[in-house]
Amino acid sequence: MSSDHKTKSELSRRDFVKKAAFGSTFLIVPRHVLGGAAYVAPSDKINIAAVGAGGRGRANIEACSHENIYALCDIDDTEIAETLDEGWASSFRGKAKSYRDYREMLEKEPEIDALLVSTPDHMHAPIAASAMDLGKHLYIEKPLCHTVAEARFLARRAKETNIVSQMGNQGHAGEGARQINEWVADGVLGTVSEVHCWTNRPVWPQGVARPTGSDPIPDSIDWNLWLGAAPSRPYLRDKYHSFNWRGWLDFGTGVVGDMGAHIIDHPYWALDLGLPTHVSASSSRFGEGMETFPIASKIHFKFPAKGGRPGVDLTWYDGGLLPERPEILEQGRGLGNRDGGVLIVGDKNTLMHNVYGRDPCLIPEATHAAYQQPPKTMPRSPGIYQEWIEAIKDRSKMTTSHFEYSGQLSETMLLGNIATMRAGENKILEYDGANMRFTNDEGANSHLDKDYREGFGLT
Repeated sequence: MSSDHKTKSELSRRDFVKKAAFGSTFLIVPRHVLGGAAYVAPSDKINIAAVGAGGRGRANIEACSHENIYALCDIDDTEIAETLDEGWASSFRGKAKSYRDYREMLEKEPEIDALLVSTPDHMHAPIAASAMDLGKHLYIEKPLCHTVAEARFLARRAKETNIVSQMGNQGHAGEGARQINEWVADGVLGTVSEVHCWTNRPVWPQGVARPTGSDPIPDSIDWNLWLGAAPSRPYLRDKYHSFNWRGWLDFGTGVVGDMGAHIIDHPYWALDLGLPTHVSASSSRFGEGMETFPIASKIHFKFPAKGGRPGVDLTWYDGGLLPERPEILEQGRGLGNRDGGVLIVGDKNTLMHNVYGRDPCLIPEATHAAYQQPPKTMPRSPGIYQEWIEAIKDRSKMTTSHFEYSGQLSETMLLGNIATMRAGENKILEYDGANMRFTNDEGANSHLDKDYREGFGLT
């Protein structure tokens, strides 16, 4: 094959992918016909760029490395180097392009089809906004975004640009997630009006004041790019980059933002909860001038009646707090597992499951043993990543944690954070979801959106 012909073929494939992003469809020969379930023909591979190459970013890149990892972008050169040093990176080592600034990468690399976004929470939406404007498909590591307004923006913009979207709450694609949906639909719990969700997090500093001083910025790091949309502050090696950012209001979404997508997700999906109408919270110290989330919090959400079911009260616990132990749970048996869990309480039975929707069961054990599980009515997922990749290649397929769904889930979690920040007002916040505003606390409304540093906004 001549080089000219090869170039035309590649351009033709690119045209197909770009047209698919804006409404056209094309057929992909099933992989099992081509050579096994894991086989991906080279002509089928999509060009994926990763923004964030360390931590969860590295795991996300590895999970998609059977496609063409086209470019890596990270504000820290050492993260890119360490990713390229992994054994599984051999397919793109020496080929993938490297960038520090996602804006430069998107400007210079029109061949990119899709992005993995695995940065701190405060940069998810700005990166996604730039990518969607160019028709790039998006996988955003959980939580989806940093503010309620961003959740609305991402869902709306993904629909407008017709891109394939997915949030990285991996348990959403698991077997347990589908069992929970099927059992609730089967009616084994009876009428559900109460849910309890808890986690052992935080495992990073929270409830602390802003530190003083600064550290020298390593040559390998662009601190201005890491700050991105957030207000400027000095570089401190062990306080923010590369892990402890989760507890800071400017960068993260605290415990409920981090783990709610793995825990609240399952009852939220099975009960089709939508947006709450009332939110309130109590917490450890969260005083004037605090810039981190509290050490522990308890958040109450009230969801209205919907689709024939009554209203549902959901309570979230973190920082070591736990729900009251059910009397029907056997003595000596733990609630969930060490990372957290969920109780979905019905008037007939109670369902308990672990983080990520794993190990769902009815309690007590005798009730679970006697339960004849219903038929598998929900389609099973090939995995959170493969759902996304297959939907990019075949637009008749869909992702299940797309931005319309994950946007509402994220909005709910973020409303919980706002209730925590307003706990000192001693109010049950009344939320008008249709108009995205609290009707009884103007101060709470100021937390629905935020200001962006110039060059890192959503437009």
